[in-house]
Amino acid sequence: MQAQPFAADTSEAASRPVVFNQYYSTPFVMGEIYVEGNKHTKAYIIQRELPFKTGDSIYLTDLVDGFEIARQQLFNTGLFNEVVVSLKSFRGYHVDVLISVKERWYIFPIPYIKPVDRNLAEWAKQGYGIDRLNYGFKFTHHNFSGRNDKLRMWLITGYTRQIQFQYEQPFADRSLKHGYRFGFMYSSNKEVNYKTVDNQQVFVDSLGFGLRQWTAHADWLYRPGLRTFNSVRFAVTNVRVDTAIINLNPHYLSGGKSSITYPEISYKVNYVKVDYVHFPLKGWMGEASFVKRGFNKDMNLWELSGSFTKAWELSKKNYLSFQAYGVLRLPFDQPFVNHRLFGYGTLYLRGLEKYVIDGTAAFMSRQTYRRELVRFSVPTFLKSTSHDKIPFRIYARTFADLGYAYNKSFNDNSLVNRPLCTAGFGVDIVTFYDLILRIDYSFNQLGQNGLFLHIKNDL
Repeated sequence: MQAQPFAADTSEAASRPVVFNQYYSTPFVMGEIYVEGNKHTKAYIIQRELPFKTGDSIYLTDLVDGFEIARQQLFNTGLFNEVVVSLKSFRGYHVDVLISVKERWYIFPIPYIKPVDRNLAEWAKQGYGIDRLNYGFKFTHHNFSGRNDKLRMWLITGYTRQIQFQYEQPFADRSLKHGYRFGFMYSSNKEVNYKTVDNQQVFVDSLGFGLRQWTAHADWLYRPGLRTFNSVRFAVTNVRVDTAIINLNPHYLSGGKSSITYPEISYKVNYVKVDYVHFPLKGWMGEASFVKRGFNKDMNLWELSGSFTKAWELSKKNYLSFQAYGVLRLPFDQPFVNHRLFGYGTLYLRGLEKYVIDGTAAFMSRQTYRRELVRFSVPTFLKSTSHDKIPFRIYARTFADLGYAYNKSFNDNSLVNRPLCTAGFGVDIVTFYDLILRIDYSFNQLGQNGLFLHIKNDL
């Protein structure tokens, strides 16, 4: 899936013999940086991801490392199917560099259909009902003006009626360090998950309007260097729920209210130093966030959370990874809507996908060993230099997960306030456009086992 970091250069200058001693004290000077293959992406956006620039003094050994960093940074932007960083030529003590990219398709005006349930196992439990499908139209442009800016417009109906608009411009000033994001989302559900019983979501089909919610937000983005990303969000949310839901669970919202409006401010910082952010095999990355939601008794939440991922290449084709996640929500007495933890989205223990675990504090770790089995490409027969083949990488995997969730208010579920552990084995299939298919056969401490399928894709 990833191109090799170097490409052979057959130019006359590059074919001259170069004698270099790594202990030689005279550095080279970075000359011209050429970019090719970028039909839509601005060249300065590509050069923003490089650890070097024209005029830098650099030793050749450091340049080799810089080439690999540049390739990883460019590939992790999500803009390219293939990236090659190579030495173009020597001019005395000046070196010229060539950045060659193959751009992705950025525009996805596609029909949308997806089960509303947490995962495929939950949809199966609900009988694969077509009434539990969301469908509609999604328009996403991942590189709207060629500056890695993203435009999203969704019109969804079916189980959930949803309208969503968001625009993100990460490089809004000349320094390419400051950016912004703003958006709006409205959703409406007739069927509402109003409580959790025996570690299962309990739904009711409201005779009224069910649950309606809208959120508007504006974010400031700041990226001072290559690897650190900061964001500050200001948001306003309104939640309105049918009074029948409040009668079933008076703690669904604070104080038994059926409608609340609250502000939210949050800060998030990410650090990314991995070979491939969606499927890291080498390097580490981390995230920390702070959220303040509401300022009165209707909504009052302080949340601190963090995650950490470390991946090692043990030997050729053998990899080990460790992931950790933690969250603390204060005060511990929170309404039901602020209790979602394990089992929602990508936060789950492998082997407990059938269950949801609510709480206000939690910790989870994932330990995974992978062995690459095979990598190959399938031709597409398209007349396109960037989409002439589909690459695949397949890995065998074994894993073990640990977790714990604390719940003070709704502790009648057996998986809260106790250590959790799962284990299993599986297969990962990785292809382009960050599509990752995970097939697991897992075991949990309840003596249960089963086959689970997960599909990760951000389109």
